[in-house]
Amino acid sequence: MTTRSPLPRARKRFGQNFLRDTGVISRIVRAIGPRKNDRLVEIGPGQGALTAPLIEAAGALEVIELDRDLIPGLRVQFFDYPDFVIHEGDALKFDFQALKEEDGRQLRVVGNLPYNISTPIIFHLLAARGAIEDMHFMLQKEVVDRLAAAPGDSAWGRLSVMTQYYCQVESLFVVPPESFVPQPKVDSAIVRLMPHAELPAVAHDESRFADVVREAFGQRRKTLRNNLKGLIGAEALTELGIDPGRRPQTLRVDELVAISNHIGGTP
Repeated sequence: MTTRSPLPRARKRFGQNFLRDTGVISRIVRAIGPRKNDRLVEIGPGQGALTAPLIEAAGALEVIELDRDLIPGLRVQFFDYPDFVIHEGDALKFDFQALKEEDGRQLRVVGNLPYNISTPIIFHLLAARGAIEDMHFMLQKEVVDRLAAAPGDSAWGRLSVMTQYYCQVESLFVVPPESFVPQPKVDSAIVRLMPHAELPAVAHDESRFADVVREAFGQRRKTLRNNLKGLIGAEALTELGIDPGRRPQTLRVDELVAISNHIGGTP
């Protein structure tokens, strides 16, 4: 008879909170809807709570895990699955595009993302959006609110604009702190991100567009006239049909794209 060694404890430096609520886990899996031929990639499988039902449904799963203390347990737990693959490393540095190029299938990315690096991971994935079919993440509810916000909402900002430029965003449901061990001090939520097949508005220079969005939201209480004065004048904003006295949180994605394209001399 073999005995299982104690599960590793959550490590603060990795922002770990392990999901335990089986009802929540089932609801997440239903929202993802894994299929047999999917190229599923899980970021931060932890102790395998979500990993197990995903691989049962899809038959194959690749995971990216940074914490070396968790990897031996994952190898033992999923030893009987020949199509279970562990990529040891940092998701922030992982080449998702190269993974897609191995067999041409689009990736379906899932994960309970560490709160302290969730935004950088999302931006990293947006850069690889051409390799991705969809993404389902558990995040701090505040971050999901920002991702799914609409112009005029208090949560509308740089993260909202940059994500919605590239993806359709859907906030699915809230996950309470008692669903985790240890319990976080905030609510979590599940979000679905689906890269647009065609961009609703096209920025001719995406780097410039990112700069415009960064500058526009640099000081939220100030007007566009002030925040963008180094990039575009009030008269030019008026020509675009945008009141220079507006605040950045009122701007739609297409209006910010129009500003960026105007700066670049393109309609």
